[in-house]
Amino acid sequence: MTHQDTIVALATASGSGAIAVIRLSGNDAISIVDDSFKSVVDGKTLVNQATHTIHLGHITEGGRVFDEVLVSVFKNPNSYTGEDVVEISCHGSLYIQQEIIQLFLRKGCRMANAGEFTLRAFLNGKLDLSQAEAVADLIASDNEASHQVAMQQMRGGFSSEIAKLREELLNFASLIELELDFAEEDVEFADRSQFKELVDRITFVLKRLIDSFAVGNVIKNGIPVAIVGEPNVGKSTLLNALLNEERAIVSEIAGTTRDTIEDEISIGGIGFRFIDTAGIRETKDVVESIGIKKTFEKIDQAQVVIYLFDSSKSISDLKTIQIEIEKIKNKYPRKPLLIIANKIDQLDDSQLAGLQSEIENIQLLSAKTGFGVETLTNSLLELINTGALRNNETIVTNSRHYDALLKAFEEIQKVKHGLETGLSGDLLAIDIRQALYHFGEITGEITNDDLLGNIFANFCIGK
Repeated sequence: MTHQDTIVALATASGSGAIAVIRLSGNDAISIVDDSFKSVVDGKTLVNQATHTIHLGHITEGGRVFDEVLVSVFKNPNSYTGEDVVEISCHGSLYIQQEIIQLFLRKGCRMANAGEFTLRAFLNGKLDLSQAEAVADLIASDNEASHQVAMQQMRGGFSSEIAKLREELLNFASLIELELDFAEEDVEFADRSQFKELVDRITFVLKRLIDSFAVGNVIKNGIPVAIVGEPNVGKSTLLNALLNEERAIVSEIAGTTRDTIEDEISIGGIGFRFIDTAGIRETKDVVESIGIKKTFEKIDQAQVVIYLFDSSKSISDLKTIQIEIEKIKNKYPRKPLLIIANKIDQLDDSQLAGLQSEIENIQLLSAKTGFGVETLTNSLLELINTGALRNNETIVTNSRHYDALLKAFEEIQKVKHGLETGLSGDLLAIDIRQALYHFGEITGEITNDDLLGNIFANFCIGK
């Protein structure tokens, strides 16, 4: 594969639609399209047009007209990839899309690889590596929070913070290296007190970024919430109330849900992945037993647990429910647990008062009527630390960045220890170089073809 080729791909989602956008990038992109383009304005050629202009005309071959199109021209270096780029907006027929793409393939283009347009943007200095990866996150974002984080990273919020620290560290590294050239003179060009202040500042920033990954990961992937409880207490009905649609099987027969059912909604801009599970009870039904086993597996994976019980049960049965709640608390002491009394529409005021006195910290709910659903969603939001998101702080969502930050933090701790113990400049320089290396891994100053191939393979073809 060479990055000198002119590449072509469908930039919009595959399938039929009102319009489709076909994108070309490379040295010959404009001339290849120009050869098949007939403008509605006589004598107009694309190669003579200014960058960032749009032209109406037809894509033709010989005497055959493929479609009436709008052609957008972006000339290097002022384009997404840094190369000449042409985008053709045609009608969204699958047949038209394929015919136009095949035409350009015959004229010398090749099909783009996954993520190759963004890869070229990175190689041509239009984006650093963390910004390029944020493009994929932006495309995949399905709630306000994940969109906000991806936008901040694509604009360089994360990479600029790392680049600034790397530049300061690089300046001190240069002074340390200079000292090595004058080792016989026994001089210090790097002020050790200033260097220690920088290392402390880097340590603080790295720790904050590393800690943010816990929030960033759930924002990116959705917060898993397990809905558990005895069979037939209304878990599936609650899931449907939360989702506002009939997505789970609801039946009067106990144990209807034999498998876990998952769906995701956005609450306050945060994605929550609700997992409706099989009920917890003793059973001889082999199929239902498998479902109950999966319930505990899902609790293990969940970050929040909702324990739902039927409030219409007698007080004697509530004792059994209390035992089940304690079992979950003891097994998962660190997991937030919301205790929800469902079916309160079947109770009178005195029964409700007795219920609240019997079990502490319960929330009242009628999944059937929708009462208490809003209170539940507010409680879920309160459990999630989104302060960093609200304050527009940098949040790490990428596991590759997280790994590089951990390694950089480890090396910086070695540098800090070396400064405190008076380590010689040559040994200090080794640890500094390693820290710089891991910083460079994030933004792309340090990279290799295997890493790039792995990152951009996860992109769609037209991006």
